[in-house]
Amino acid sequence: MALKTPLEYVDSLRRLKIRAYVGGEMVDNVVDHPLVAPHINTVAKTYELAHDPEHRDVMTAISHLSGERIHRYTHIFQNPDDLVKKIQMLRLLGQTTGTCFQRCVGLDALNAAYAVSYEIDQAKGTDYHQRFTKYLEYVQREDLMLAGAMTDPKGHRAKKPSQQADPDQFVHVVEQRPDGVVIRGAKVHNTGGINSHEVLVLPGTGLAPGEEEFAIACAVPADAEGVLFVFGRQSNDSRKLEGSWDIGNTRFGVVGGEAMVVFDDVFVPNERVFMNGEVEHCGTLVNYFATWHRANYGGCKGGNADVLIGATAKMTRILGTDRNAIVKDKLIEMIHRNETTYASAIGSSALGYQLPCGSYMVDPILANTVKQNITRNVYEIGRISHDLAGGFLATMPDAASFEHPEVAQWVRKYYGANPEYDVTERIRVGRYIENMTSVTTMVEAMHGAGSPQAQRIVMLGLADLEGKVKLADEVIYGTDDVPGLALPPVNEPPSSDGSDL
Repeated sequence: MALKTPLEYVDSLRRLKIRAYVGGEMVDNVVDHPLVAPHINTVAKTYELAHDPEHRDVMTAISHLSGERIHRYTHIFQNPDDLVKKIQMLRLLGQTTGTCFQRCVGLDALNAAYAVSYEIDQAKGTDYHQRFTKYLEYVQREDLMLAGAMTDPKGHRAKKPSQQADPDQFVHVVEQRPDGVVIRGAKVHNTGGINSHEVLVLPGTGLAPGEEEFAIACAVPADAEGVLFVFGRQSNDSRKLEGSWDIGNTRFGVVGGEAMVVFDDVFVPNERVFMNGEVEHCGTLVNYFATWHRANYGGCKGGNADVLIGATAKMTRILGTDRNAIVKDKLIEMIHRNETTYASAIGSSALGYQLPCGSYMVDPILANTVKQNITRNVYEIGRISHDLAGGFLATMPDAASFEHPEVAQWVRKYYGANPEYDVTERIRVGRYIENMTSVTTMVEAMHGAGSPQAQRIVMLGLADLEGKVKLADEVIYGTDDVPGLALPPVNEPPSSDGSDL
């Protein structure tokens, strides 16, 4: 089974015995809970489009292990074209669902573990890469959805993992056994965690000698003994329980259904352990993951913004402002900012380079630039959408009012605008804009794949300022000109004492 159907994905979740708490209550099955259902429906779209001949080229790939066609979400990047197609896939899925489709963290975690397990083996003579390759074959064969678990709770931010009063603030090994390890701790912000088949646990930070217990990378079934999920809240999430259009994106929800996953002394057999104590390789693993993941945002957020721009443009038609030159210019600004981030994501992918294991990495400075732009452009696109849609986004009545026997006549009358559109279209489009520019979606754009300063640190480190100073000196003071041209006298570098001034 190389490519699951949407129904097979949902049925496979039903068979899992996931321990999950949603809304303060333990649920019998996540598939049947209305707070989770939209997120499952979103992931189902990733499976559906893989069977669509029109999208086969971007949604699937040929496995370098089996030679069979597999889902691109289980693929190891083999060349720059794979990196470009991933970004194209993300934009397509963003356009199709208008929200987060949850499988990107698992994909980048797969690629990071693949690359670093190889590098550890080369340095240490271990067999992690062989173990991981067998696990990868299983993931590809079963077309599994993985939750990449990177972010630890961190506890006291000024203290390293080994300095925490409670060591469980970072996932760590509490027991080494001949046949495996026992891990304890938690990972937070796990996108799609509650509706995944597997959790791929990776260190979330660089580590130093003496912190070997925290240097653990492993794969854990989502329903393994000792694993527990706590579903996170999102802006306006209780509206899902009302069964109305007030949720905005009624079919696919808001962002990725993030959850905390707790590992309460979970046993992991050796064949599922891909790093165990190799602290010197943790920084590389985190960097690999973050670099791939930061490039993603130009694709996924680009697709989401396409839907938001469309909703905003439709709102201007409903309001009758669409022909106004100022309105058109603001829509142009939304388009410009969206295409800028997409272009940098494509550029970072096209300039990808080969890693020691043979897979491909995006251009790191461009990838970090993508994510830095996202932290600003998503907010600005949302701000312009608010500007054009109007203040009613914050004050419109609930959906029930439009069917109420006493007040329906009034809300329909006074919320009407362009008579070519039914008043409910204004409300439904408005609810989509409201919910998809909510606090949850904006914070995710800000902090997903690392907070803004993390990208700026990487950009400064990779910018080669000294090299740029040399470029400036060569242009200003260089002497390699074509002889005989009527150029000013050759500039000499200024003297250190300023006597030539």
